[in-house]
Amino acid sequence: MRRPTLIGGVLLAATLALSACGDAGSSGTAAPSSSSSGGAAKAACAPVPGQELVVLDDDKKLQTVDNLIPAVNKAKSSDALLAAVNKVSAALTTDDLVGLNKKADIERQSPANVAKEYAAAKGLDAPASGGSGAVTVGAANFSENQIVANLYAIALNAAGFDASVRTVGNREVYEPELEKGTLTVVPEYVGTLTEFLNKKINGADAQAKASSDLQATVAELTKLGEKVGLVFGEPSQAADQNAFAVTKAFADKYDVSTLSELGDKCGGLVLGGPPECPQRPFCQPGLEKTYGLSITSFKALDAGGPLTKNALKQGEIALGLVFSSDGSLAAG
Repeated sequence: MRRPTLIGGVLLAATLALSACGDAGSSGTAAPSSSSSGGAAKAACAPVPGQELVVLDDDKKLQTVDNLIPAVNKAKSSDALLAAVNKVSAALTTDDLVGLNKKADIERQSPANVAKEYAAAKGLDAPASGGSGAVTVGAANFSENQIVANLYAIALNAAGFDASVRTVGNREVYEPELEKGTLTVVPEYVGTLTEFLNKKINGADAQAKASSDLQATVAELTKLGEKVGLVFGEPSQAADQNAFAVTKAFADKYDVSTLSELGDKCGGLVLGGPPECPQRPFCQPGLEKTYGLSITSFKALDAGGPLTKNALKQGEIALGLVFSSDGSLAAG
């Protein structure tokens, strides 16, 4: 999964343990709700254990966009190269990404084999023209990014390039290599990269430029990229962003598929996530302000990891922070 998250709203960091476990509500005890939805009190919706998890639709767009996008070294870019990687962007959906991640992370297939099978099914390996020369596709050190990097390489090779994939590490390592041209293209995430470049160029306290508006965020990313010698292909529909999940049994019992429906129908919710969630605007405060959620207890766990998912499955929490393309999730 994508390691950086957007729960901070401004800082998109690779590490999440920013707050001490003694923060308000982080011990699993009651945390005061800032909800001002008013009206009659809503019935408490207790957690419902179950093995299948579903993501509730963020229908009011609380989260910053993090669609996949090809990031390309400008000096090595060409129409043929962009056309090849844009084929991948056009094919991928978030549901596809969930399925691909399931094959890699749960079924333990290699990212290269997962990509090869998908590329054949979607015609990404169909011959095209116009490309030539060596291309190095960089990949971050997690399977989702490696799958997409291999898809880029397959499409590039089909277009006449001599493309290979090199797993580099985290963004702090591979982004400078992309600027220098040691890497030609890397699968990136719109919101996360926008804020990474924003802080790099404008300083740690720079006002956030990423938002829930994909077109506006890509426009900001393009401006930032110009300053460091990067250009971008088309953003994909496929996204890997913060999301909130419940068990399917919970969704069925309370008849909810969106966060708005959850806010309208349920009170007394137990939320789980990383320790800093009660202080972060895209986590508990955002859920309360945007959706009127009545969160009466918070349990400090992790960000989209096994602690949060197991707590959901075991009925310890009703709602948990996950990543939208996690292979263990189903669409809400």
